[in-house]
Amino acid sequence: MKQRKLEMLLEQVEGFDSPNVNLEQYATPALLAAEMLHFAFMQGDLEGTVFDLGCGTGMLAIGAKLLGAEKVVGFDIDNKALEVARRNAEKLGVDVEFIHADIFEVEGHADTVVMNPPFGAQTKGNDRPFLLSALKTSDVIYSIHNCGSHDFISKFIGDARITDWYSTAFPMKRTFKFHKKEVEMVKVEIYRIVR
Repeated sequence: MKQRKLEMLLEQVEGFDSPNVNLEQYATPALLAAEMLHFAFMQGDLEGTVFDLGCGTGMLAIGAKLLGAEKVVGFDIDNKALEVARRNAEKLGVDVEFIHADIFEVEGHADTVVMNPPFGAQTKGNDRPFLLSALKTSDVIYSIHNCGSHDFISKFIGDARITDWYSTAFPMKRTFKFHKKEVEMVKVEIYRIVR
């Protein structure tokens, strides 16, 4: 499937009904999700089992399944978001398992993790448990982080290594009252990490 077609399908994914600022619930834009997932697909990393950690309403999990992942499991702590994710998967006709779990409770093994973890805007270090869980449960990780995170991630992942990373834009829609613009273009980096 071409990246543009994936993006068009993912534009049908509903976002959060009532996003939680403490959980940093920002919907991953379809454009960015399609870009990252297509990159993973071209590397051959979406063929087996894929976990989406902090899956929210299912954007990355559903996209991975649309690109042919054998099994996809999304994990999130927010039951309301998981209800929306299940509806989204049904609407797009894909079989994705969604599990209610804290990031520290994620178990099992995936060939690949795809995730858009909290950036730590509300609480510094919120992305660390997601990286630790991904390193514990998978062989390959695709993750979105604030621009300028390379040195931190390189040190934090220990023996794992960054094989690819690039900068891109995250068009963040106004989600919370403190947001001033309708859409804020946030510079982010997408990482491919291998254990």
